[in-house]
Amino acid sequence: MMKGDQSWWPSFRSSHRLPDACLISFALTGSLIVVITLLAILSLAVPEFGDISHLLQVAAQERVVDSILLTMGAGLNAVLILLVFGIPLAYILARMNFRGKGIVESLVDLPLMLPHTIAGIMVYLLFMERGIIGAPLASAGIFFEDAYPGIVVAMVFVSSPYLINSVREGFENVPLHIENVARTLGASRFQAFARVVLPLSVRHIYSGAILAWGRAIGEFAAIIMIAYYPMVISTVIYYTFTTHGIKESRSVAFVFLIVCLAVFAVLRFLTRFMGKYDDRI
Repeated sequence: MMKGDQSWWPSFRSSHRLPDACLISFALTGSLIVVITLLAILSLAVPEFGDISHLLQVAAQERVVDSILLTMGAGLNAVLILLVFGIPLAYILARMNFRGKGIVESLVDLPLMLPHTIAGIMVYLLFMERGIIGAPLASAGIFFEDAYPGIVVAMVFVSSPYLINSVREGFENVPLHIENVARTLGASRFQAFARVVLPLSVRHIYSGAILAWGRAIGEFAAIIMIAYYPMVISTVIYYTFTTHGIKESRSVAFVFLIVCLAVFAVLRFLTRFMGKYDDRI
């Protein structure tokens, strides 16, 4: 190679691709969030692994197991209710333009902005025995105060924006002309929705359901406003902290953390198999 000959540079660059500075800076900046989350997990895990016998004792307690099952079940019921009522609303918001649409969108997003205590007061006033909805249902034998239905309605209220907005985005990603083609071939609007729009939005619906479920099972303030009993896991952790101290409550929190990590890892894995048709749009 002669001095000053730069002909080797292109071949060297192609064989030794330099890292993208932009991607490296983004990765370093974004990793801060991951590191903080990891440190928070370690702050729970390290002391617990140092006393495994105590952790197993807490994990086997009936009230801990019952509260975890109650929380997961109530969250699942909340998501099922949201799917029934949220999918039609998401379709209307995605496909229709009407007067007052901005107000409806703001009302859908409202639980995102409210402090959870305010959300809890709103749910309580609505569903208590003298509330607008609670009173007629109480006369029919359905009660929400310190009852399972109260937990579910609080979860529905705080998690509704996560499902509705995700499903709405999925519907908006389906080109309108595809739906119109189905209708020109004789399908009604509902048939076009059920056979074309809905299958093409499965991935968004599934992701929205996961987000809504995660938000629901993590709720605390809104739930205790209307249903301190039966205790969901967040209420059990708070109760344990105020009565038995940090060690006991930390063990309960770590048990639920492990359960959440396992469940959401499985749900995220299943996401790979959802909405294969989405990529064809």
